[in-house]
Amino acid sequence: MISLILREKLYINEVVLGTGFGILIGPHAANIFTPRSWGSFENTITLEVMRIVLATGLFAVGVELPCAYIKTHARSLLVMVVPTMAFGWIVIASVIQALFPELDYVSSLCIAACLTPTDPVTCVAIIRGKYATQHVPVNVRRILTAESAANDGLAYPFLAISIYLTVETSVQTAIGKWFLVGWLYQVILGTVFGAVLGYLFSKLMKICHDRGFIDRESYISQYLTLSIFTVGVASTIGADDLLAAFAAGCAISWDGYFHAQTENDAFSSVIDYVVNCGCFIYIGAWLPFDDYHSPEYGITPWRLVLLMIAILFLRRIPFLLMVYKFVPEIASWKEALLSGHFGPMGVGAVFVSSLALTRLPTPEYPPADQAQFLAATIQPIVSFVVLGSIVVRMYYRG
Repeated sequence: MISLILREKLYINEVVLGTGFGILIGPHAANIFTPRSWGSFENTITLEVMRIVLATGLFAVGVELPCAYIKTHARSLLVMVVPTMAFGWIVIASVIQALFPELDYVSSLCIAACLTPTDPVTCVAIIRGKYATQHVPVNVRRILTAESAANDGLAYPFLAISIYLTVETSVQTAIGKWFLVGWLYQVILGTVFGAVLGYLFSKLMKICHDRGFIDRESYISQYLTLSIFTVGVASTIGADDLLAAFAAGCAISWDGYFHAQTENDAFSSVIDYVVNCGCFIYIGAWLPFDDYHSPEYGITPWRLVLLMIAILFLRRIPFLLMVYKFVPEIASWKEALLSGHFGPMGVGAVFVSSLALTRLPTPEYPPADQAQFLAATIQPIVSFVVLGSIVVRMYYRG
């Protein structure tokens, strides 16, 4: 009832509102909604909720980018995604190991892989805001949106190498599986599958629409249907479902036809808003506040706060200040500083940490080995950084 005042006057977006409401109805306040009380099913449910939200968000980003945007801005995206992610991954892992010495460097890399991607759901929520629309150049907004979508899917290889090095007995076996499974199968297959599916679907929908086989309402509803279908098939065959959803969104709008049919309709924005609000309500209730003080694992509030501060300043800003001249969309060091600071963590980080738990052994108490220790500490650390990222950007104006 007062959302317009909060969003347009106070610049508080649905990410903050949803998370705050989730905390209020969660186990640490009203105790109405308690996802962590669901036992062994909790991580599976969390994983799939985040997967669906990310799939619809990534598909939406692909659809809403200008025609053939990925092709015309490939060089900039290459700089913004791969080396920037690798730099942040290594730096964050080093900070994590320094603050939590009980974790070895490989385990630190695994946690860092959860925190490396820019969250597309939070990114879009901020960039669509009134202040960002008025004050941030459109080229910067578009490149940040595209980057957040691409690097979320590329979190898989960073996580995969860390997991393989943790659970495999041979480094050679771990690297071999990482290359064959993590890159060739998951990333390459997922991208190609999503692009082909989106392209074929766009041609089919265009034929049906031109011949009057489908009405406008049904045409627009495919926005949600195709994203869920893509991620469902991709995850079933073990491919990178997030990259598949993004590639499908880019392919379906490659020639601009789909975008032209839906640009004046608010349906997609309403779907995004409802899904995003529901997701962050879930995250707010899911946050494990009790685990933020676990001295037996070396986790204390002051260490988590120091980690959050280090991530804000070291994860993206130094590298983008060094390479922004290779990105034509970023015209000055001020825009590079903005782009470096702009790296929200949210749904993607929760998803990747939940995915990591499915590949790790169930921790005993006390943990029997490093893999169990990692399984016991990954979500408390990641979730605190997610909460810190949301709080820091509470009044973020782009």
